[in-house]
Amino acid sequence: MLNFKDKAVELILAEVEGLSEEEINSAIEVPPSYDMGDYALPAFQLARVLKKAPNIIAEELAEKFSGNEYFERIENAGPYLNFFINKERLIEETISEIKEKGDNYGSSDMGKDKTVIVEFSSPNIAKPFHIGHIRTTVIGNALYKIYSFLGYDTIAINHLGDYGTQFGMLISAYKKWGDREVIERDPINELLKLYVDFNAAAEEDESLRDEARYWFRELENKNEEAVELWEWIRKISLEEFNKVYDLLGIEFDSYAGESFYSDKMEPILKELREKDLLVESEGAYMVELEDYDMPPALMMKSDGSTLYTTRDMAAAFYRKEKYDFYKNIYVVGSQQNLHFKSFFKVIELMGHEWSKDCIHVPFGMVSLEDGTLSTRKGRVVFLEDVLNKAVENTTGIIEKRNPELENKDQVAEQVGIGAVVFQELFNQRIKDYVFSWDKTLSFEGETGPYVQYTHARICSLLDRGDFDIESEVDYSLLNSENEINIVRNLYDFPKAIVDAMEKNEPFYITRKILDIAQSYNTFYNSTNINNSEDEKVKRARQLLSYATKEVIKTGLNILGIKAPERM
Repeated sequence: MLNFKDKAVELILAEVEGLSEEEINSAIEVPPSYDMGDYALPAFQLARVLKKAPNIIAEELAEKFSGNEYFERIENAGPYLNFFINKERLIEETISEIKEKGDNYGSSDMGKDKTVIVEFSSPNIAKPFHIGHIRTTVIGNALYKIYSFLGYDTIAINHLGDYGTQFGMLISAYKKWGDREVIERDPINELLKLYVDFNAAAEEDESLRDEARYWFRELENKNEEAVELWEWIRKISLEEFNKVYDLLGIEFDSYAGESFYSDKMEPILKELREKDLLVESEGAYMVELEDYDMPPALMMKSDGSTLYTTRDMAAAFYRKEKYDFYKNIYVVGSQQNLHFKSFFKVIELMGHEWSKDCIHVPFGMVSLEDGTLSTRKGRVVFLEDVLNKAVENTTGIIEKRNPELENKDQVAEQVGIGAVVFQELFNQRIKDYVFSWDKTLSFEGETGPYVQYTHARICSLLDRGDFDIESEVDYSLLNSENEINIVRNLYDFPKAIVDAMEKNEPFYITRKILDIAQSYNTFYNSTNINNSEDEKVKRARQLLSYATKEVIKTGLNILGIKAPERM
């Protein structure tokens, strides 16, 4: 599609020597109001090479650029050069491309032959899949879809927490108090109860922690009983987790968790020794990172057991060898910032340049209105309960507003779960937030259901109006400010996807489709579309509506949200 910003850059490059295309491109801004143009170039940077006052430069360039086919006008406002896009050209280019590409509008092959790994969700086996996991799960799924949409060969990995001392705790607790039949009836709640009871007992009797460490070592040493219990716990936990993934429509290419790398750590330790990076301290082994303002990276405990860091390094090396990744992305909470910074640095010190391609995508913490989540104390809100309650709430709303709706259960699930996902992706991921049932299940204002309803409204409108996509359209008839505002937002949609990819921030897409929905509803509420007296105007407005519907649907799908045709 025609890139109007590139056309502005070309104009400036042709007249100004001494600045690169990249410098000019980065200097061009988007003004806060369309009254000030679609793009603006502050002339201050040009003054350095042209040796003139910025306002004089802007005035001279405005005169030279008059009569350009891509811009209605180019004018100076003091030291700023303001570019006003040719609206007829904008409308025809944008809507024609959406009509041609449909749900591929905004996609590209920029990622061709590049593999991106996105590790996300990664719950701990035998622990609740709670509301605290929703951010990694939906942010990671959105990033997976964004990279795939831009042509990358994307791999979704669920790096399950299926190893470590907590399994020693569970095995010990099960042997003391467990009942297999009771656990299989309600796996996560019963395993959580064992975990909580064990921690409470260990507060009184410290020897229980030694017992837990013993059973984890036995697991590492392939003790038959320990392995059998571990495999059973992993299996029943994953069956419970998949209920949530099915609700969210999420699939993974790999469930290789920490245990998968238990036999892949020795080569890492060997290489660290050979490169004189491994330091012994009281029987434990670590890599000193004091020169980089970080504590030592512990690689092996004094009892010979491995750690989270060792397993994560083994996973990174395995992924590089298996996938030769372009990016290896970890969608993990911000409280793990030091962990990732630390082991990325160790890989760099080992001389592996690809360490720079390992990227931690952090996000803020979720807390409850009455305090923080704590698995150890049993204070959790199950994610499956949140999703089911959202669906139940939506079902009640549908029964009141549209009781005759077909496929009510399906729509309730799409809208209820969409509401939860949209809220999670609406703000910058790094912000902490307090989980609130009322806010999560709200359907008013800047919400997923509002955007979904806009899509459904347009579907209904086009059905009633006998819309024919093959009809010829006179784009010049779309000339009102409301119509132009919709097209501006549609035109910006592909850029929002690229911004979301470059910054690993799905909220760029969430905000853009909300902008599109809001601008369309302003148009819808003030305009006769199907009832226009002029058939040509009707067809043009219908095509604009169709283009809007297609982009909203595409944006929702990239975020992992369905777009119902009826609500």
